[in-house]
Amino acid sequence: MIKADIVDLVVDLADIPRAKASTAVETVIESMRSALGAGDRIELRGFGVFQVKRRKRGIGRNPKTGVEVTIPPGNTIRFKPGKDLRALT
Repeated sequence: MIKADIVDLVVDLADIPRAKASTAVETVIESMRSALGAGDRIELRGFGVFQVKRRKRGIGRNPKTGVEVTIPPGNTIRFKPGKDLRALT
């Protein structure tokens, strides 16, 4: 499923024009993006939790040459599915 499919579902379910549905979907995605960028946690009950986690410094290996490369510390986004979502699989 891609963003256009989500917009199509919103158009069908909410019976609103495509332009408004697209704006609504874009607004939700952009607000999630900015919240995660600020380091906030996003909890969607019944779906899951998006959380920014610190990533430790590490050592990787270039698969082509075999040379060790240091990986700097940073942030990564983790998703933990909710109980209802886990029950679907």
